[in-house]
Amino acid sequence: MNINQFKEPLENFLQELKFNGMSIHTQNAYRRDLVELFDFIDLAQKSSLGEEIDKSNFTWALKRLSFQNRHPSTISRKVSVWRKYNRYLIENNLTDKDFLTGIKVPKIPARLPKAINAEDLNHLFDDNNIDDNRDPFLTKREQAMFELMYGSGLRVSEVESLNLKDIELDSGWVTVKGKGAKTRQIPLTDKSIDAVKSYLKLRPEIENQDALFISRLGNRITNRRIQQNLNEWAIRHQAMQHLSPHMLRHSFATQLLQNSQNIRAVQELLGHSQLSTTQIYTKLDFDHLANVYDHTHPRAKKKKDED
Repeated sequence: MNINQFKEPLENFLQELKFNGMSIHTQNAYRRDLVELFDFIDLAQKSSLGEEIDKSNFTWALKRLSFQNRHPSTISRKVSVWRKYNRYLIENNLTDKDFLTGIKVPKIPARLPKAINAEDLNHLFDDNNIDDNRDPFLTKREQAMFELMYGSGLRVSEVESLNLKDIELDSGWVTVKGKGAKTRQIPLTDKSIDAVKSYLKLRPEIENQDALFISRLGNRITNRRIQQNLNEWAIRHQAMQHLSPHMLRHSFATQLLQNSQNIRAVQELLGHSQLSTTQIYTKLDFDHLANVYDHTHPRAKKKKDED
């Protein structure tokens, strides 16, 4: 297989991802990672490697990423995309070679997202902390978005994709389409319900526009705009630190886990397919877990009784 044969199935591969429910943002990321790989292989073949693609091309590309000081998590993600593309080629009888067999990626250091304490967040989004000089439509829209991210643990992309029919204010539920087109229902807090109701009173009715959150021009608000709104809100209200949608979602998960100790419930609410993702994503309250162990495990009980 030469480089042209390797490149040719790209569009069909991306179409299959789209058919399987992958978001446009992820599709674009896959495209960028694969086009970069094609460029690496072109460069490798011009420098020293032969025209036929083999494992050495991917080893060379991996070294180039390392030389560029890419973060281990970035390299790991890119290699994962390469593997999926290679698997697609094999499954569609375009090659019988697994080019990435034995290729190892750098170990990703464990890193927990930052969580913000509940008191600070409650103060930040409190009605008493609202700037009366701003456009009420913008203020109420932003307050509703942030309450949903913090109160229900929504991803910024999930807030962006919400439609009017997804919010059930009377019953207190929101239906969310998450990663992999998986749908889940999440309860709404009283604060979220009040914030959305206040926003909807100011949201203009626009024909053929079903998006819950819209701009003043009537377009669906983008996730980049949501992130900017949150950062500007934090600056305007003199927050102690930079804020991101991811930090609100992590604060939701951390506080819920610490108060309930039910990691399975948190997993469902976050929309994680693997429990291991939730364990990495949330900071476990190890003191509480140790206390539970001391009071419930037979060995721990025996030791305590003996003492």
